[in-house]
Amino acid sequence: MNIPAYVNDCCRRAQHASRILANQCADTKNDVLKSMAAMLEAETELIEAANAEDVAVARDEGMDDALLDRLTLTGTRIAAMAKGLRELVPLHDPVGAVLAQRTRPSGITITKVRVPLGVIGIIYEARPNVTVDAAGLCLKSGNAVVLRGGTEAYRSNLALSRVLQAALAHCKFPVDAVQFLETTDRAAVDALLHAEQYVDCIIPRGGKSLVYKVAETSRIPVLKHYDGICHTYIAKDADLAKAVAVCYNAKVQRPGVCNAMETLLVDEHIAPKALPLVFAKLREAGVELRGCDKTRALDPAVVPATEADWRTEYLALILSVKIVRSLDEAIAFINEHGSHHSDAIITENHYEAAHFLQYVDSAAVYVNASTRFTDGGEFGMGAEMGISTSKLHARGPVGLEELTTYKYMVRGDGAIRQ
Repeated sequence: MNIPAYVNDCCRRAQHASRILANQCADTKNDVLKSMAAMLEAETELIEAANAEDVAVARDEGMDDALLDRLTLTGTRIAAMAKGLRELVPLHDPVGAVLAQRTRPSGITITKVRVPLGVIGIIYEARPNVTVDAAGLCLKSGNAVVLRGGTEAYRSNLALSRVLQAALAHCKFPVDAVQFLETTDRAAVDALLHAEQYVDCIIPRGGKSLVYKVAETSRIPVLKHYDGICHTYIAKDADLAKAVAVCYNAKVQRPGVCNAMETLLVDEHIAPKALPLVFAKLREAGVELRGCDKTRALDPAVVPATEADWRTEYLALILSVKIVRSLDEAIAFINEHGSHHSDAIITENHYEAAHFLQYVDSAAVYVNASTRFTDGGEFGMGAEMGISTSKLHARGPVGLEELTTYKYMVRGDGAIRQ
């Protein structure tokens, strides 16, 4: 197979489908989503059989338990994917929304209207659920999608994509709106990243190494996030009960996700009171604490932190802790060592809260709330493609609106520029 030619053909067909999809009404797209959900449920056994082959190979090759769990599809998980598609149906369709309108002295009327991006390429690893999630979000927002999943989930992704395409065909919708690259050849990734004449945006879903490769190789704009190095800062005017509850939730509720707290900063004025309370609660959950010299002076059982700890996304029950002298030092530390994902302050001081919100350069900044809220569902946006720490063109949870752009529609009556 000529991989570049094959990938370009898939992308070209997706582009053609995107131009049809961009002009479909919400009801039509919703009918397709419902059909996709019904067909997933109807083909559960077929999907489970394909997935069982992937899981067996992965287990033989020594894949660790956490990745095996992500790879595995059960009837319950397939039902959850179908449910996710149905949950997109009642969400507001952003396409066609008028963002602004003005009439100029020349007589022209300018309307700024939200439109789909066009074709979105998704590159992802051992998460077959992404096949369905991405296809549903792209379809609802009027975009065609080109999917390139990991080799370890190839059979699962192939089965899922064919079910989705069957639903498109059933609804007499362009089947090419959902493209799955049916090859495990790694050259397909580079070919997709170089298909700038057809693809408008690339979204990588996976580990840091995958995201770096995509960002370094792509000729197409990339929505990315490398790390979720999230901070919580307990300020000198913090309510200690709130501090304990928020820190515990941010670290312990689900430590292996990108919006979990990885570093705790504490103002030196409140540290002697705050740290014993916070540490006692975290240790109940088995959290390993790594701290600076000032932290260890208060609690010698804390493991010494290294410089690398301040820049590490643990994704585990490990927390680095640093005592700082002031709000400004905390902000400077976060902006230098964080990943610009999600950061929080615990304080009852309105000035400190406003200052933190203004000066911390992150996609989501919190006052007296857990960083675990950075999520499309929790933000009331519905489903999401992921969390972007990019600034162009979308930042934070990437939902339906973030999968669109805009164009200007200009009307006149024989207007000419003088």
